[in-house]
Order: sequence, then C-alpha cells, then structure tokens
Amino acid sequence: MAGIPSRHKSLVLLFGVVLLQVLLLAVQIKRDSEGRLIRVWTVGAVSPFERAGASGAGWIRSTWNHYFALHNTSRDNEQLRRENDQLKLRVAQLQGKAAEADRLSALLNFKQAHLDVPMLAARVIGASADTASQTIYVDRGERDGVKKNMGVITPDGIVGKVIESYPNTSQVLLLTDKDSGVGAMLASSRAQHPVGGTGEALLSMKYVPNEDDSVKAGETVLTSGMDRIFPRNLPVGTIAEVKSGTPFKLIRIKPAASLDRLEEVIVLLSLRPLEMKNEQAPGVPSAVVAP
Repeated sequence: MAGIPSRHKSLVLLFGVVLLQVLLLAVQIKRDSEGRLIRVWTVGAVSPFERAGASGAGWIRSTWNHYFALHNTSRDNEQLRRENDQLKLRVAQLQGKAAEADRLSALLNFKQAHLDVPMLAARVIGASADTASQTIYVDRGERDGVKKNMGVITPDGIVGKVIESYPNTSQVLLLTDKDSGVGAMLASSRAQHPVGGTGEALLSMKYVPNEDDSVKAGETVLTSGMDRIFPRNLPVGTIAEVKSGTPFKLIRIKPAASLDRLEEVIVLLSLRPLEMKNEQAPGVPSAVVAP
C-alpha cells in the first residue's frame, strides 16, 4: 500500500487537532439554559431517531390495541346475538303458551256452559300422512268412552266425526274430507240441504235448485240433526260463494271451525242439542235455539 504523502499527513493531523479542540471547547462551553454544547449536539443528533422509534412503537401499540378492541367487540356482538336469539325463542314460547291458555279457557267455558251435555276435551296429536284423506288423531279413545261416529267440535263449530276408536286414541274424519258429510240447514229459512267435503278448504252444499234464490253469500249454515251424529243448530260455516251449475247450484261454504290448525277439540258423547253462541247485532234474535 502506497504511503500517504507528508503534505496530506500534515492536513490530516491539522484537521484532527482542530476537531479535538472543538470537542474540548464544546465540553467546556455552557449555553445559558441548555447545558454543555456537546450535549446539545448529541441530543440533536439522537432526537430524530428517538422520535421515529416512539412513533413506530405508538403505531404498533395502537394497532395491537385496536385489534384486541375489534376482537372483543366481535365477541360481545356474538354474545348479544345469542342472547337475542334466546329471547326471541322465549317470547315465541310464551306466546304459544298464552294462545294455548286462551284455547283451553274457551273449551272450559264451553263445557261449563253445557254441564248437562256429556262431552270430553281432547288434544290433537297427529294427522294423516295420506294426502287423499283428511283426518286427525286425538289422545282420547275407548277407555275414555269415545266410540265410532261420535261428533267432534270446537267452540267455533263442528270438526268431523270419529271413524276409528282405539284404547287410548281415536281417528277423526274432518268435515273437509271428500267422504265426509253433515246434515245441514240454512239459519234463516231453515231449508235443509246436505253439506259435504270437497278435499279442499271449502265445503259444498248439495242439491240446491238453480231457481232457488233464497241461498245467498254470507248466510249462516247450521247442523240439522238429521245425520244422527251432530245435534241441531251447531255452526257448520258461512256461505262464501253461490253460482249456477248443472243441474244444481254450486255453493261453497267456509267452515266455522279452523280445521287447518286444530290443537284441542271436544268429543260429543251425546246427541243432546246444544245452544251455541251466535254473535249478532243487538235486537236480532238468535237463529241458534234448542228444538
């Protein structure tokens, strides 16, 4: 390696001496309120790095805290959703129990209003899986005194009849079944016409001549008692539609009982006539009377 020329050595030595003197002076010289000059220089040189480090640490700390805050918020939201779902389920259960209490109260009031008529409350426990047959099963059977061909009703109107009775259960044919039927009459004229099921939601009144203009939509249809299954004057339904047909009128009836959502029913153990409540305008005599 080539040696450093003496002229350059002199310059380097001079620069070193000057730098050493400046440092010594910086150590010795004090500023009014900032301490020794060397300390000021040192702080000035280090401060940018400290600020950068503090800023980076603060960003990392903020990001970390934000992550955990979001994580905790997500967990709290999930907990709130679970609690909300549980509350919704509880409300639905309470509403169901309230509706059941109302239905049972209606059945109890009906039985108390007809203490002289033997009847039995039953709960619907199943329905037929056969789409061609509209039947339900109730939790009362032979051991409870239920027999074949006994009428089944609700406080709103007739439901159907018992077609099979087993020791602890019974099968009930609904009024809407195609093979079902009931002796019926018009509440106003007392004209008797049989009513049968159609396999659909509406019933059909049969054998009404086309020239008979007494049958009108909105009229109440009651049982006539002629079928020896249901007592007279029980609500069957309300006429929903009247059309001319061949050879008889096409008359559709909306059932009085809600046959598509039965939960509790009443089995009539007797054909003794019943007086059903019929809401009418004040001053209008009831069309439902015992014979």
